[in-house]
Amino acid sequence: MSLIETDWLAKNLEKVKIIDCSWHMPQVRRDGFEEYKNEHIPNAIFFDLDNNSKKGIDLPHMLVEIDDWERIVSKMGISKNDKIIIYDNSDVISSCRCWFNFIYFGHDPKLVHVLNGGLKKWINENREITKNLTKISISNYKGIEKKEYVKTKKLIDQNIDVQNFKLIDARSKERFEGKVLEPRKGLRSGNIKNSFCIPFNLCLNKDKTFKNKKDLKNIFENYIKNTNEKNIVFSCGSGVTACVLALAYSLINDKYHPCIYDGSWAEYGMI
Repeated sequence: MSLIETDWLAKNLEKVKIIDCSWHMPQVRRDGFEEYKNEHIPNAIFFDLDNNSKKGIDLPHMLVEIDDWERIVSKMGISKNDKIIIYDNSDVISSCRCWFNFIYFGHDPKLVHVLNGGLKKWINENREITKNLTKISISNYKGIEKKEYVKTKKLIDQNIDVQNFKLIDARSKERFEGKVLEPRKGLRSGNIKNSFCIPFNLCLNKDKTFKNKKDLKNIFENYIKNTNEKNIVFSCGSGVTACVLALAYSLINDKYHPCIYDGSWAEYGMI
């Protein structure tokens, strides 16, 4: 199970590595790291989604090279056998992107979890928070790249007519249908031909916890007749909320390995 509940984490704070991966859309003008410094779950380490993505390209949040990933995770003091709990304080559930990154680079999926409801639920339950920064002992992390978990633009284009996999877009219906402008400059409106849309928020309750398995299955069955199918790829605006759908689908299909189009509409929608 990819989710961990707050009750479990409260009893196991000292037994796991905790990551705050709060990231916000640029237009909301919130700074995840500044918020982390003001309040976070005890022992949490901050993961900067922007800084820990590939540099020197126009695309946001693209996966780094494996050597860079090993340096990033080693500086966080995480080892290959660590159980990792990731949370966020974001409307776009950015913790799921960090969850995907660890799985892509070979961390055992059974050891990588997202905190259901994130920091907001933790605080609403009056659980302990702190400003104290976590002391880190540098590790020597080694990863294994699971390249089959990512699709390139070339593979997306090749699939349009042959449909070897289903491509599901996590953006809102308005963005998918081209009825509103994209929040990032330099992108046209619309969608990838023969893809379809499941807005990621459909999979969440009002408190940002994930819906139960029955409800999730009903949501996906509107688009995928067989929810045991494994050839599913998720896309979105910049590769963040695609991972929310990937996690949601993994909750109803435990054989599914998360797979995303890393460039997403930030790449495909370039003018």
